Amino acid sequence: MTNLIKILPRDLLVVTDVQNDFCPGGALPVPHGDEIIGVINRLAREFEHVVLTQDWHPPGHCSFASSHEGRKVFETYETPHGLETLWPDHCVQGTHGAEFHPDLRIPHAELILRKGFHAHIDSYSAFFENDRQTPTGLGGYLRERGFHRLFLVGLALDYCVRYSAEDALGQGFSTVIIEDACRAIGDQDSVKKLRRHLAESGISLLPASSFF
Repeated sequence: MTNLIKILPRDLLVVTDVQNDFCPGGALPVPHGDEIIGVINRLAREFEHVVLTQDWHPPGHCSFASSHEGRKVFETYETPHGLETLWPDHCVQGTHGAEFHPDLRIPHAELILRKGFHAHIDSYSAFFENDRQTPTGLGGYLRERGFHRLFLVGLALDYCVRYSAEDALGQGFSTVIIEDACRAIGDQDSVKKLRRHLAESGISLLPASSFF
């Protein structure tokens, strides 16, 4: 079957946080997060250029509920740049949970971008820390390499994939989310609202079948 989407030489696949802690059995599992790995591997074979992102927190990171006495997981807390969510300890540097899922097989990935390694600020987007001011350097890397269109997949749709996609668009890249190669933390109603928001923002959402 002829691909409906023609992948161009300056297209890039961004594979977001497909790590053990975000999959079933991990510290912060995204429901059915492991179910997307097969389709991500297949998509990656279609792309010459792939970047992987990796959540990479130091022990005692500010986003961990355990770092705030008396606070509970999923509560919100005030930071200098707004309200943030407290999470269970996850993707701690050098641990099994921070490793990529063993079924993820993308040997030709050109860059692994680690994020969330600053102890006092969280990072959802692959482009900026959550203060919305501190860049990760990915935007400059992609511009210097001459990429024009980004396709995003991975975990979780309503957090790291979403914020990465919004920032990619804001950085001037044509931005597409391959929706069935993502899974979300939120329920179906919240995902429907997110889908509408992304489409209204100018971010395309396509199924993986558009490529095969």
